Amino acid sequence: MRLSGGGDQVAPILIIGIGNPSRGDDAIGPTAIERLEALAPPGVELLTDFQLQVEYALDLVGRQQVIFIDASVSAEPPFTFEPVQPAADESATSHALSPAAVLDTYRRITGAPLPSCWVLAVRGYAFELGEPLSPEAEGNLQAAMDALIGRLSALGSGEVHHGRHGEH
Repeated sequence: MRLSGGGDQVAPILIIGIGNPSRGDDAIGPTAIERLEALAPPGVELLTDFQLQVEYALDLVGRQQVIFIDASVSAEPPFTFEPVQPAADESATSHALSPAAVLDTYRRITGAPLPSCWVLAVRGYAFELGEPLSPEAEGNLQAAMDALIGRLSALGSGEVHHGRHGEH
């Protein structure tokens, strides 16, 4: 089910927040999506899940741009924003895929040109079960959100779509 008032039209921009909200800084992706939902950026569909699955390849159909937001233990603080290309990596045989493996699946099943795809990797530090975002990760997330909102303001227009995978 799509959670929007716009019928079946696909938003040109898809942002997917990845992570477990119950595991400290792993909540960066879902927290970013919650904050974006409050802002209701035009022309953007927002999704969140614990991990990427093969089904996400179909969510890329008809998009101009896709941004994956995830916590990272290796990104330069506060965040990195890098293009991602399709690759059949080791996650392609797993139940959880990398963004590159999702793009590779999309390319193989659709044969269509890829949208512009990016990974917003926000530096995280503590991933313990039941913990909130660490203060350092919160600061990094705020810097990433400021940059992302500026980028969306420069890009977007149209309708807003919200949801969790499986709800649309």
